[in-house]
Amino acid sequence: MSLQIRRVVTGHTSDGRAKVEVDEMASNVISNRPGASSCVVWSTKGFPVDNDGFNDPTKASFKTTVDNGTVFRIVRYEPGVTPRNHRTDSIDYAVVIEGSIDMELDDGVVVTLKAGDVLVQRGTIHNWVNRGPDVCTIAFVLVSAKPVTANGKPLHAEG
Repeated sequence: MSLQIRRVVTGHTSDGRAKVEVDEMASNVISNRPGASSCVVWSTKGFPVDNDGFNDPTKASFKTTVDNGTVFRIVRYEPGVTPRNHRTDSIDYAVVIEGSIDMELDDGVVVTLKAGDVLVQRGTIHNWVNRGPDVCTIAFVLVSAKPVTANGKPLHAEG
């Protein structure tokens, strides 16, 4: 079964009253590797965010992050998902919605996260491995950040 996300987005009428702009099953589900599918729920550019008007940013294509912006993404990891070690130029807030998954760091440390667990990922190289029998779904909010530095050298996004 593929990722199915109901997306509800609010906005304002011309006289300033609240309204629902979008209430739909997300149609922008993609898969960039075997065993993983994802959906961008919303994204922004610039800080502070401009909430005026309405333009659905999910109709565009996306990199993992948005320079000087945010990405709200839901990812579904099937058991045995293909590995992808990577680092992003962002701070990532993650909430495991269902299932469990191992987060592997480049130093060999493995942390198992289960439904209800939260993670703050601060520009480290990591990988998501689903060794269990069940699907794992995670909600991520990626906020643009400067590249991490070590010994005065920037550690840019990779993977």
